[in-house]
Amino acid sequence: MKVLLTDLFSTLISGGDSERDVVNAQMGSALGVDATAFQQAFDASSYERFIGAYGDLPNTLRVIAERCGGTPTDEQVQEATNLRRALAQRLLSRAPAATLETLAAFKASGWRIGLISNITAETQLQWPASPLAKYYDATAFSAEVGAAKPDPTIYHAACDALGAAPADCVFIGDGNDNELTAAAALGMYTIRTTEHANNAPTWPGPTVPTFADLRNLVGV
Repeated sequence: MKVLLTDLFSTLISGGDSERDVVNAQMGSALGVDATAFQQAFDASSYERFIGAYGDLPNTLRVIAERCGGTPTDEQVQEATNLRRALAQRLLSRAPAATLETLAAFKASGWRIGLISNITAETQLQWPASPLAKYYDATAFSAEVGAAKPDPTIYHAACDALGAAPADCVFIGDGNDNELTAAAALGMYTIRTTEHANNAPTWPGPTVPTFADLRNLVGV
């Protein structure tokens, strides 16, 4: 197997949950609605946001603000958009050095590397400027594919982009969104990492404490 597929949040980088909560509340305030109500509505819309149901970030924020009884101005929407984009940029910039070194080692060993991520539009836009992007040969972003893990469609999109069959691939993730079970069902050699989160404690397959430990497990 010379194809590595990875998750993004809580696998390569922290999910930033507490920071997200703060920013979500700030966005609600910027949009002129109750911050707590906006947080709840924003979290409840995660699947729709993952598959790009509301279009770009400004429109998404406007839709959710209106659900909370708001009628935000263009200026308010732009302020909230800037807050969310800045968050995405911060999170993507924080990949541990050992993670970047591990990706570089896989590339140097001739592996093709793909990303499979349940990701919203603003994070996808920030991806090319992240320190991670240069190591990836293909990406399958849910907002672009129109399907989110554990839907097999997004896994197949990554495999097709790399010219690989699922059985040719190693997949590593933290286990959120039932991603590990879905990958294993497709025949991928599936590994859990607990570096940033312990989201699948009952996973019966191989587990590594850090992304960097993947090298020893697969012999890179």
